[in-house]
Amino acid sequence: MPVKIMVADDATFVRDMIKRTLRTMVQGVELLEAPDGARARVIIKQKQPDLILSDWEMPELSGEELLKWLREESPTPKTPFIMITSRGDREHVMAAVQAGVNDYISKPFTPEELIRKVAKQLKKLNISLKPGGDPDKKAQDSLSLLTGGGAAKPKEKPKAKPAVANPFASPQAVSAEPKPVAKKAKGGNFEGRAVLRLAGKAPLECVVREASLQALGVFLVRPDQIPCVFDQAVIDLADKNEQLIATINAYIHSVQAVEPNPASRGIKVVVRFVDNDPAKMEALSLHL
Repeated sequence: MPVKIMVADDATFVRDMIKRTLRTMVQGVELLEAPDGARARVIIKQKQPDLILSDWEMPELSGEELLKWLREESPTPKTPFIMITSRGDREHVMAAVQAGVNDYISKPFTPEELIRKVAKQLKKLNISLKPGGDPDKKAQDSLSLLTGGGAAKPKEKPKAKPAVANPFASPQAVSAEPKPVAKKAKGGNFEGRAVLRLAGKAPLECVVREASLQALGVFLVRPDQIPCVFDQAVIDLADKNEQLIATINAYIHSVQAVEPNPASRGIKVVVRFVDNDPAKMEALSLHL
């Protein structure tokens, strides 16, 4: 029988990326998907997947509520559950661990990170992977790290993930750009700041130039690694008092040099939102 894996996330872009990666890992995998927790619950009842990957912040029924139902009321309470979240702070992850998750992935993430976490759970179920789909056998267990367990020490240090509990408390200096101030924006005025986060890269503090409920246009000092079009991204938005407004899933829509020469130190990046969470959009609309 084919392996059945459930992918629940309100962002189509994220679901598609996960499905593409999973197809490279498992022969004949049956992929189930849902845009919210309520539909995921229905599908889980009907199909009883072998593994569940779920966003933590979804409309209708959150990932936490879905997990609680799975562990307490579903016919398959022991199904492995991997949390996908844009919040990687220790307190948030520890709360999820206590709720019963088997592992977690912080957005934005790379296909390699996804493969490593999924492979670990599939091996516990004695499900074989395609050739090349087996990650390093000595990869460190992230949950053991957080809970103080004795995981094997990896050969190389893992890249540190940026803290996102309050990304605006100690902002990274941006030497060539003025501090963000209220700017006339397409679709409204936005008074505040933004931090752009990309998988495997340092957080980038941005100056907001254009803002709407669909996209954000920002200026930033050219980093060593320039964002690429279609890269998965997460945007942290804060108001002028540095209070977090929302953390929004997005992708890089366009990248443009500010000056008409290859030595331009500034770049303009447009990110388009793929988040369908009404609460986040409502919070953002109050600041436009």
